[in-house]
Amino acid sequence: MINRKDKTLIAAVFSIAGIMINCTNPPQKASGEGLTVAKKKVSAIIPEAVPPAPAAPVLDTAIYNQKLINLSNGDSSGRWPVKKQPYPLPGAILPFKRIVAFYGNLYSKKMGILGALPPKEMLEKLDSEVKKWEMADPKTPVQPALHYIAVVAQGTGGKDGKYRYRMPFHQIDSVLNIAKMRENTIVFLDIQVGLSRISDELPQLEKYLKMPNVHLGIDPEFSMKSGRKPGTIIGTYDAADVNYCADYLAQLVRENHLPPKIFIVHRFTRDMITNYRKIKLHPEVQIVMNMDGWGEPALKKGTYRYFINQEPVQFAGFKLFYINDLKKAPGRMLTPDELMALKPLPIYIQYQ
Repeated sequence: MINRKDKTLIAAVFSIAGIMINCTNPPQKASGEGLTVAKKKVSAIIPEAVPPAPAAPVLDTAIYNQKLINLSNGDSSGRWPVKKQPYPLPGAILPFKRIVAFYGNLYSKKMGILGALPPKEMLEKLDSEVKKWEMADPKTPVQPALHYIAVVAQGTGGKDGKYRYRMPFHQIDSVLNIAKMRENTIVFLDIQVGLSRISDELPQLEKYLKMPNVHLGIDPEFSMKSGRKPGTIIGTYDAADVNYCADYLAQLVRENHLPPKIFIVHRFTRDMITNYRKIKLHPEVQIVMNMDGWGEPALKKGTYRYFINQEPVQFAGFKLFYINDLKKAPGRMLTPDELMALKPLPIYIQYQ
């Protein structure tokens, strides 16, 4: 029980506390103002509302259609742009950017510029080619790329008699690391099956193709369905082989929520791709038929006209050779300005 003396002491303490509070906080106006201060204090400890997540990317179909028309470059045959093709998923590179790629293998200086120069020097040369294309077509941004031969056709059968050599994963990793030296550089993994089958080789690269910056190329020249050794005759793929690859890539895109994959198919003869009309297109995959024959400018233009222009699939590509294109008169490569006169315009450019 609190006695009178204790009550007096407690009252004094509260009186002092009240003086201290009043010294700290100036007198407030009656009722409502004190409530406002209290509200401000409460609101200070309530977290701010979380901003909404950014909207998912959306494909601008009007811009996409116009870019396809631009790529047809005034073609009057009715073949370009390709009709009844599906719109790609958002995040598609083509036709919004032109890809400029360096091709080769790190084990060989003779297979292309990618392995012919040290990485830093090679990337500097790639930069110079990118700038040339930016000047030739200022309206189309350039996407740099490294196109690496991940499965190489061989002159000897090997232990399994398949006449192909799979690059070790650490080599592929090296290419990916080189690509990181230049921001926004993508990578293609190319397959030369020899006497193997594409259905046996493609799944070996799945862990890389699940990466959003890694894409695919296949080379019919070294698909030896005849059983002959690679290099003795030109090989072939059928639309069924192309469709197998496209279906495989489309499934990877769907299952792993990836942007569309780019799929390069090399070609410089009619028989390298049979039944081209049966090639199926997917929203998840963008197919480029790449004219990769070498020779003098007139020959290369003719090859492009007969086997790319006249047998349209979806997009067109063109390969330039630093050495082989110079072997015959006039001894020079085609320039970006000259390639910009082609119908359709190549949206993928490869240097070997």
